[in-house]
Amino acid sequence: MKRSRILGVGRYLPEKVVTNFDLEKLMDTTDEWIRQRTGIEQRRFAAEGEGVALMGARAAEEAIKNAGLKNQDIDFIILATLSPDFNFPGSGVLVQDMLGVDTIGALDIRNQCTGFIYGMSVADQFIKTGVYKHVLVIGAEVHSTGLDFTTRGRDVAVLFGDGAGAVVIGESDDDKRGILSTHLHSEGKYAKDLWVEIPASVYHPRMTHESLDQGRHYPKMTGKNVFKHAVTRMPEAIMEALNANGYKVSDLDLLVPHQANMRINEFVSSALEIPPEKVVHNIQKYGNTTAATIPLCLYDALEDGRLKPGALICIAAFGAGFTWASALVRW
Repeated sequence: MKRSRILGVGRYLPEKVVTNFDLEKLMDTTDEWIRQRTGIEQRRFAAEGEGVALMGARAAEEAIKNAGLKNQDIDFIILATLSPDFNFPGSGVLVQDMLGVDTIGALDIRNQCTGFIYGMSVADQFIKTGVYKHVLVIGAEVHSTGLDFTTRGRDVAVLFGDGAGAVVIGESDDDKRGILSTHLHSEGKYAKDLWVEIPASVYHPRMTHESLDQGRHYPKMTGKNVFKHAVTRMPEAIMEALNANGYKVSDLDLLVPHQANMRINEFVSSALEIPPEKVVHNIQKYGNTTAATIPLCLYDALEDGRLKPGALICIAAFGAGFTWASALVRW
């Protein structure tokens, strides 16, 4: 069976930078409070009309170029997002149109923070089985238009930013390099610990003026429970990936964790005794961009020279659902 690998990485970030000091003007919070609890110093917010599809397409174009390919070489598109441009259709088809590629398939994935790894796992199978030659996997989010920027919503609003990252996955020319394995998990009994309740098709009507006044269309999080599960499940997923391939923690060159909270990632790396220089962080610059965090981290690690050919890297994420996932990659 063929092995797949990441051929190129791209990103797109909105120009608007929003600092913690900017948020101080909107709600009862401080730069120190945000940095101590999250590690975030600033984030990017999209401009009017700068949606998930547009950002995803721009990141995709760079990834395709960096892979040495043309848009027409892409056989399939996978877009991971919790913030599509519209309720339906999915934003993947909008990306397909923006890229100007022929009538290839486009799949939207709604796995929130783990969406990019879920997308990688799907692409991996398509390449391994020879169904497609080049699969585009995108993580893109616009959070800023769906947050409660008042003191009521500050615990969640300070966390998120906008952005997009993309990779092209294709066949590896070296069976020792590429995606070694992916591992996917969920535990739906905790779905309401991190969710957006409305609009919801289980309600008739899906939303009301009353539900809007109550702020039920904004994301809600039970922070302590999310933290507790994240620092348990992420190390489990990392060890699962290593054990499946006969490696030890000490064999890792880089850990690329989802960027939800710096405290979570520091706890995870400390629990596994992974030194700080082997962990990729960019939450301080971009906040939590959900499905986009991992490809943005890969881009940064390539740019600063930490991600080199042959490096053994583990990608891991935990988020709403609850879902968690990992992938082990020989770069």
